[in-house]
Amino acid sequence: MKKKLTYIAITVSICLAVGFLSSFATQSSVNDWFVTLNKPVFNPPNWLFAPVWTVLYILMGVAAGLVWAKGFYHLWVKTALYHFGFQLLLNAAWSIVFFGFKQPFWGLVVIISLLCLIVLTMRWFRIVDKYASWLLIPYLLWVCFATVLNYKIWELN
Repeated sequence: MKKKLTYIAITVSICLAVGFLSSFATQSSVNDWFVTLNKPVFNPPNWLFAPVWTVLYILMGVAAGLVWAKGFYHLWVKTALYHFGFQLLLNAAWSIVFFGFKQPFWGLVVIISLLCLIVLTMRWFRIVDKYASWLLIPYLLWVCFATVLNYKIWELN
């Protein structure tokens, strides 16, 4: 149990660190460039994003920790965690592309790729630990919403 909690603490910390680092790209333009964009009526208020992402990063970290605790020596665990790592990198890349580079179209390309990797990650997590895959459902739903939002922002601008 202690080993599992250690893995969860490490992976939650990694996820929160990635979120924190990618927030620099977001903050660089959220108060100037982003406010000038036309947005759909369902665009949430800016204050909502930080708490939602914090919860999602924690859930993602717990899920990854549960998978890691099954033993990194196992091929399925390695495969699941590699998928997780790649999707986490794409998650950060989206913030850099959309907000840092101010490129909604390329952000859309990145986030669609991210969605595909989240689904693959969930598939591999389910093989290793079904509860871990369930913990990624809110993340998948939020990224689906973010994809539609990204598309509409690109379309409107």
